[in-house]
Amino acid sequence: MMHTTVGWHVEMEFTEDDQHTRAAAMVRLPDGSEVRAHGHASWHRTDANQPRVGEEIAGARALNELAMRLLTKAHEEIDQASGRTSHPIHV
Repeated sequence: MMHTTVGWHVEMEFTEDDQHTRAAAMVRLPDGSEVRAHGHASWHRTDANQPRVGEEIAGARALNELAMRLLTKAHEEIDQASGRTSHPIHV
């Protein structure tokens, strides 16, 4: 039996200002479709200046949203292929 290996590359982009970090995540699937998601983090004026922490939080939130969008996409494809409503996919 032959096994096919597929790889996905997730792209992350960050923007920051004095109080916010925003992350945009995108994955391009083998069929050419793209799934995108966003995350954010805020810091209080008394917080230490740690941009990397803001990126980690905003990035994690974007990846979490990306995961949920992928689950929704898969769920919809299962429903389309089967012609019925399937059970929700839980994380």
